[in-house]
Amino acid sequence: MPHPQHLIRNFCIIAHIDHGKSTLAERLLQATGAMKAKEDKELEVLDSMDLERERGITIKAKAVSLNYAHSDGKTYQLNLIDTPGHVDFSYEVTRSLQACEGCLLVVDANQGVQAQTVANYLLADEQGLTIIPTINKIDLPNARPDEVCLEIEEALALDASMAVRASAKQGIGIQDILDAVVDRIPAPAGDREAATQALIFDAIYDDYRGIIIYARVVSGRLKKGDKIRMIRSGRTYEISDIGRLRPRMESSPDGLEAGEVGYISAAIKALTDVKVGDTITLEERQAPPLDGFREMKPMVYCGLYPSGETTYDQLREAVEKLSLNDASFRWAPESGGALGHGFRCGFLGMLHMEICQERLEREHDLDMVQTAPTVTYRVNLRGPDPITGKPRIIEITTPGELPKDGYDSIEEPVVDINFFVPAERIGTVMQLVTDRRGEFLKQDYIGTQRCKLTYRMPLAEVIYDLFDKLKSVTQGYGTMDYEFSGFQVAELVRVDILVHNFPCDALAFICHKTNSEYRGRQIIKNLKEEIPKHLFEVALQAAIGTRVIARETIKSYGKNVTAKCYGGDISRKRKLLEKQKEGKKRMKMVGNVEVPQAAFMAVLKNRAEDN
Repeated sequence: MPHPQHLIRNFCIIAHIDHGKSTLAERLLQATGAMKAKEDKELEVLDSMDLERERGITIKAKAVSLNYAHSDGKTYQLNLIDTPGHVDFSYEVTRSLQACEGCLLVVDANQGVQAQTVANYLLADEQGLTIIPTINKIDLPNARPDEVCLEIEEALALDASMAVRASAKQGIGIQDILDAVVDRIPAPAGDREAATQALIFDAIYDDYRGIIIYARVVSGRLKKGDKIRMIRSGRTYEISDIGRLRPRMESSPDGLEAGEVGYISAAIKALTDVKVGDTITLEERQAPPLDGFREMKPMVYCGLYPSGETTYDQLREAVEKLSLNDASFRWAPESGGALGHGFRCGFLGMLHMEICQERLEREHDLDMVQTAPTVTYRVNLRGPDPITGKPRIIEITTPGELPKDGYDSIEEPVVDINFFVPAERIGTVMQLVTDRRGEFLKQDYIGTQRCKLTYRMPLAEVIYDLFDKLKSVTQGYGTMDYEFSGFQVAELVRVDILVHNFPCDALAFICHKTNSEYRGRQIIKNLKEEIPKHLFEVALQAAIGTRVIARETIKSYGKNVTAKCYGGDISRKRKLLEKQKEGKKRMKMVGNVEVPQAAFMAVLKNRAEDN
C-alpha cells in the first residue's frame, strides 16, 4: 500500500563544504535501519563515486527513502537528499530544494557560518522551505555551539534557539534530528486523485536499462505499465520499473503517489528525450507542465579534444551521457585547428571543469586534450544594426571569435564575491583581491573573530586559483562564495602566440592590457622548454595585433661540419660553414615546426598556475 501522504517528509541537508553533511546523512540511514553500522568507516554509501571518496567531497546530490518509527507510534517515510557544499555544485542544491518541503542547515560547531552556509540558506529561503538549524561536531574540543548559534542569528537572521546540537561522527543528537524533521517539516501537498505531474530532478544512464529518472511526484500517481509523456520532448514511454531508493533501487508494486520521491525506468534510450526540470504526465490524462529549474549559465569554457586512441565519436557519446547526469554541463562541437575536431564545453567553475574532465576520463576510459579555460565576453560591434538600428552585441567564448577590428569595446563578466575570513587576516586578503582588480563594496563583522568582505571583481581573475590563494593567505580558514553580477567594459586585448611566425590558435588568450606582457612572456617561456630543437632556429612570439610584446628563440641543433678536416687550408673549413649556413637559411624558410600535444598540455597547465 502507498504511504499515507500526511506521514511523508521530504527534506535535504545543506551546508558549507566539509561541515559533515554526508556523515550525518549516513548516521540517519543507520538510525532508521536503511544500512548497517559500517566496519569500514571510510566507505560511504551516498558518496559512491570514486572521485567523491578520493576528494572527500559530495559532487552529485543523492536521494534515499527511510522508514522512521516515531515515538507517537506512527511510521513515517522520510525522503532524504544529500547535497554538495562546494560553490561550483550549487545547481545540484537548487534542484534538490525544489523536490523538498524542508531542510537541515548544518553548521560546523567550530568553523561557524561560512560562505556557502549563507548562499545555501538564501536558496532554501527563496524556495520557502522550513529550515532546521543543526550544529554539528559538538564533540570537538574547540567546539563553540553557543557562539555559532549567535552567528546564525546575526548572519542569517534565523532563530537558532531551537537549533539541534549533534555530532554525526559520535552519533549524538541523531534521534533529535529525526524528531525535528517529523515535527517541524510539513507533509507534502498535492492531490493524489488529480492529473499526474512528476518533476524530474536527476537522471542516470544504465547500460542495460537505458535512462533511469529520479522524480518527485507532485500530484496524481504513477505505477508500472503506465504510459507516460515527457512534456518537453513530447515522447511517450511505458514504465517498466518504478520504486524507491533505500538507498539501492527497490521496486514498488504500488508505484509512487503524490508527495513521494523515487526512480522510474521506461527503456528510454534517446539521451535527448530526458531533460532535468521537465514534467512527466500520463498519456491518457495529461496535465500542464510544472515550473522547471532556472537554467544555469556556464561561467567557464574550455575545449576538449580526443587524443591517443580515443576517437571523436567516443568523446561525443561520453559528453552526451555526462550532460544527462549533470544538467549544468554544456557542450557544442568545434574545430580546434591543430588539435582537430572536439567540443566547446561550459562549466560553472574551475572545480566543476576539473571534475567533469576526470569523470569523462574514468567513467568512459578516454584520452583528451583540454585547452585553457576562458570566460564569456561581450563585444560591442561598431555601428548599429542596419535593419533594427539597435547596437550590435555578440558573445564570444574563445579568443578566435574576437573580430580583428570593427568593435568599440569588450565587456567582461563580473561577480559579487563574499569572503569569510579571520579578522586578523583582513589586510592580506584585501591585498590579494586588489591585485586582481577587485573593487571593494562593504565589510561586515560576524561576531568578534570573523569578518565578511564583499568585493566586485572580474570572473576571469576568480576562476583560476583565487580559492587556493585565499586558503594559503588565511591558513585554510578563509572561504568564499560568488554570484554573477553582470558585464562591465574593460581594457581587454587578444594576445596571439606565434610559433615560427604561424599563430597557434589553441594558445591565444584574452586578458587585461596591463597583464598582457607578463602573461605572454610566461607562456612563450614555458613553450620554449616543451618544443624540441629543430635543425633551424625557431622564433616564439607573443603579439597583440601586429605588435610583438615578447619573444624567445629556440636554438638549432649544432652539427660540427668541419670535424673531418684535419689541418689544411682554412678556406676549406669556411666553405663548409658557409654551405651549412645557406642550408639552414633555406630550411628555415620552408621547414615546419611540430608542436607536440604534450607541449600544449604542459603550457596550458602552467598558464593556470601562473595566474
